[in-house]
Amino acid sequence: MGDGYQYVLLMLACLVVTLPLELFLGARVWRRPGRLLRVLVPTVAVFFVWDVAAIARHEWHFNARYLIGWSLVGHVPFEELLFFVTIPICGLLTLSAVRHLLGHDA
Repeated sequence: MGDGYQYVLLMLACLVVTLPLELFLGARVWRRPGRLLRVLVPTVAVFFVWDVAAIARHEWHFNARYLIGWSLVGHVPFEELLFFVTIPICGLLTLSAVRHLLGHDA
């Protein structure tokens, strides 16, 4: 695999590294898909629109060396969407696991 897959692999690694939080520490993020979607949809939407605007104004760009070449609406690379989904999931898994361990389940 070339450099183009490094970012995708990094996002996959983030999910794999945080998966034990769901399986063994009671995060219960993946087990509540409706709640996860309610968190992800507005987050992804806001940051996606922000990226489209920044790309259109030439304020933001991406190094093609690290992209697989799939562009979405507004020339947003697929990897950027993957980032907007992956990082909030990992953060939510971490927060939920800590809250569970401290006895502050929601």
